[in-house]
Amino acid sequence: MHLEGIYSGASALAMIGWLALALAPLRRTLCVAFARILALLLAAAYLAQFFFTTETIDGAGFGSLAEVSALFSAPGNVMMGWTHYLAFDLFIGSWEVEDAGKEGIPHWLVLPCLFFTLMLGPIGLLLYFSIRVGRRRFFPA
Repeated sequence: MHLEGIYSGASALAMIGWLALALAPLRRTLCVAFARILALLLAAAYLAQFFFTTETIDGAGFGSLAEVSALFSAPGNVMMGWTHYLAFDLFIGSWEVEDAGKEGIPHWLVLPCLFFTLMLGPIGLLLYFSIRVGRRRFFPA
């Protein structure tokens, strides 16, 4: 499959998962499970890409910023990185929604966290933890 097709398919799967998480108050357990299944499908796609789309680049590796930059100079390797982001961010978003249900955090407070987790990964996770800690500290159950 052409890399553009992989990109489109992986991105569409992730967006469906994020939509399910946004709609989670309707059926939280089902929506979280669905998003996690999609994250696992993305992880499987990542594994397949490892065998079929990676490209060996001279000077590439993980020992320095220059080596990582060289690694991402090949489109197949960039696609793997993108799929990695999609899978992990979606899984973190599903955890946020599941945990918010257990912690009694209203879904409207989780929605901005989901947006930032989708767009900026760790910033969304930090925002969620800030809300979680604030909820426990200022509004104990």
